[in-house]
Amino acid sequence: MKAHLLLSLCVTSLVHGQVYTPPPGGEGKPKSQETPKDSAPASEKKEPAAGPLGQEIPLLDPAAETITVGGVAIPLGDNRLLKARFEKYLSQPPESDEEAAKYRATITQILITISPFRQAGPDIYSAFKMLPSASAYPGDANLCGSLAESIYTAMLSKQDINGLSKLNKSIEEEKQAIISEGDSKARNERGSSLQAPATPKGKKGGGEGGPETALTNPGLGISSLKYADILRRIAEIEVLKKANIAKTEAQTLRTKAQYQVTMIQWFVQRRYEHVLMAARFYNQIWKDGDAALRIDKDSDVSKLFSESVGVSPTVASLDSLSNEAIRETGKYVEAFDLMLSRGDLHNASQRLMEAFALGEYLAPVATLPLEKKRRVSQYIRDLNELYGTLQAHDYTKTMELAARLKIAAKDFPSSKVDSAIAGYTLASDLAIEEAKAHLLMKESDKAAEKIRAAAEIWPTNPKLTEFRKLVTNSGALVTTRNDFDRLLSEGNFREIARRQYEIAPTILGDPQREEAFKQIMTSLTKIETALSKASEFSKVGQNYAAWEQLAEIRETYPDDPKLGREIELLAPKVADFTRALDQARRFETITPKQIGSALSWYLKAASIYPQSNIAKSGTKRLSDEIIAPDK
Repeated sequence: MKAHLLLSLCVTSLVHGQVYTPPPGGEGKPKSQETPKDSAPASEKKEPAAGPLGQEIPLLDPAAETITVGGVAIPLGDNRLLKARFEKYLSQPPESDEEAAKYRATITQILITISPFRQAGPDIYSAFKMLPSASAYPGDANLCGSLAESIYTAMLSKQDINGLSKLNKSIEEEKQAIISEGDSKARNERGSSLQAPATPKGKKGGGEGGPETALTNPGLGISSLKYADILRRIAEIEVLKKANIAKTEAQTLRTKAQYQVTMIQWFVQRRYEHVLMAARFYNQIWKDGDAALRIDKDSDVSKLFSESVGVSPTVASLDSLSNEAIRETGKYVEAFDLMLSRGDLHNASQRLMEAFALGEYLAPVATLPLEKKRRVSQYIRDLNELYGTLQAHDYTKTMELAARLKIAAKDFPSSKVDSAIAGYTLASDLAIEEAKAHLLMKESDKAAEKIRAAAEIWPTNPKLTEFRKLVTNSGALVTTRNDFDRLLSEGNFREIARRQYEIAPTILGDPQREEAFKQIMTSLTKIETALSKASEFSKVGQNYAAWEQLAEIRETYPDDPKLGREIELLAPKVADFTRALDQARRFETITPKQIGSALSWYLKAASIYPQSNIAKSGTKRLSDEIIAPDK
């Protein structure tokens, strides 16, 4: 429904209570000058006219939704959310207080202390000690604390690895000692011969001068059990050494991968200064020259590098890209200042959004004066409103806004806007002239079609008022007016809104019908606006905000079915919140009033959804009663 496309009659204030409030003493509908007829066929739904610049007009969006830094295309994410964050940024004061300056000085000092260009060399321990003070600043989001945790974990792991290395060294020494002992036994000990006792003469088994029997001794030299035990122990030591080496390598890789995940996450979040600190700490913790990032080759981060520059990412590449991003952000802000000083506000706004998208947390963006941001904010608001009036075909308001923007921004691209205004206003005027010609030729159906087209192209065209007298007695228009009276009596207000372009020309000049039409369209515009906002909240997972948006307007328009259906769909998702509000209202309205119970339930609702206006107003109302009760 294009409820914002109203005729010039829809400009007075809104009457609250329901979608349409009948005038006092009336019967719920204006008096018809003709006999109402229910036999009129429903008009066919016309497709809305195409917008002059398209139905979706991007505002300050880089075409590819990326920013290229050092040959790598960094994605900006969801542009709708980015624009919302940018508009919030424009309304925030600069982070230029003493605490922010101290935080940035600490970050700079950490980078200097851990820099390889430091005269006395990098001092990892002094730099590490400064991380807790940096993490205390709210804008840091405790990322320096997370970096300190990662460094501490890496150092502990490194101590374990050093312990394993010392263990390998000690068992190697043991092995060498055992080998020396085994070699000594093999060289010096020989198996000696043992003599059997001599057999006495005259006895069986030998005689005088008979040979002696020699036996070999198995307990000496390489035939000894001791020598066999030495060989077994040497084999055990070799197995143990290999197991320790494998464990050391696995632990090193695991610790590096965990550390690198944090670095990559900060790079994607555009926390470039933290990436620089993490990279320099990395190079001091692990000095083995292995700086390759251990990430899945099919991951988005890997593709950022492989598809852009054709190489695998490393810690050094993250460091380099972060430095380049910091430099680019500064250049964007410099360009913004220069363009703003020349009055080129349109391009200046684009440069500022690009600087914000690339380096939201960097000093040049965060410390930008509020006065400069206000100029951009006002320009963007007017530009958004201009696009809205173009899509609503309200060319009268479009001309006013275009003139204002041309004054504010010397580089405002007005050619498309001027062409749209000229083309569509001319088309509307020509359609009205053709409608007049058809009326003179008694072709009322064709005249109604042309005037409907003229109203769709330009609903606020002043010439529609001139056409009113010519169509007052037209048969087709009388039928449409009767349809309006019937729909009004039935309370079918959304059907009236659907046929607004058909109905509007038929009731011009009738104050009572105009007032009824104005109330319906204004009320439905508010309802649809609330539904649209609630839908946006729901898309980003803010169901409580969506429900409250609809609940507040439901109090004003309790009889709209579409509004009721949307609230019912949201009800299961916010049951805990609505139950708390219902309990609070019940205790607040019963007699005697249970202020304490009601206040506790309002506080419970606020704990579920801290931004709740209903919970805040209820808490304030009851708190005021407790502090200053009625005397």
